[in-house]
Amino acid sequence: MRYPNGQQNQLDKSLVTDTKPIQFANRGLDFERAINLSNSYYLEHDIALIYKRPTPIHVVKVDYAHNCKIVDAYFEKQSTTDYNGVYKGKYIDFECKETKSTTSLSFHNIPSQQIKHLKKVIYHGGIAFFLIYFVSLDEIYLLDVKYVIEAYEAKIRKSIALEDIKANGHLIKQEFNPRINYLKLVDQIYFK
Repeated sequence: MRYPNGQQNQLDKSLVTDTKPIQFANRGLDFERAINLSNSYYLEHDIALIYKRPTPIHVVKVDYAHNCKIVDAYFEKQSTTDYNGVYKGKYIDFECKETKSTTSLSFHNIPSQQIKHLKKVIYHGGIAFFLIYFVSLDEIYLLDVKYVIEAYEAKIRKSIALEDIKANGHLIKQEFNPRINYLKLVDQIYFK
C-alpha cells in the first residue's frame, strides 16, 4: 500500500501471499506432526502416555566430516505400527494412514506385517485402530482395526471405500488443543 506521501508501508510486505510452490513430499509429516502435538498435550496433562514408534534402522556408514551425516543405512526389520502407549490402564496401538483419494483407502498402503501385529494386539486385549486422513477432504477418521482386518482378509476389494469408513468409523473433529483429539473417540468406543 502506498500512502499519500508516496512511501510504502513496510508491514504490507508481510501480508503478500507466499509464492513458493507447494511441496507435496512431506504432507504426511503435517498429519504426523499434528498427532505428535496431540500426544504431547496428552502427556503434559497426564491424560495418556503415547509415543511415536521409531523405525528400526541399522547405520552402515557415517560421514563425520559433514556433521555426522548418515550416508548409508538400511531397515533392520519391517516396522509394525506408528504409535503405541497406555491410556486408562489399557495398551493402545495404532497406525496413521493418509490418502489423496476422495473415495477410498487402498490396501496397498497397509503392509501385511501391520495386520499381523494388530491382530496380536487385539488377541492380547489391547486397543487397536487406524487414523485415516483424507487430505483432499481434510477429514480424519478413527476406524477400529477389527473392521480393517476383516476387510483386508476378505480380499473382495483392493481398498476400503470412504462410505464404509464413514459407516463403520468415526469422524474426528479437529480442535484447537489437542488438534486431533482422538482419545475423545477412544473413550466413546472402547470405554463405554
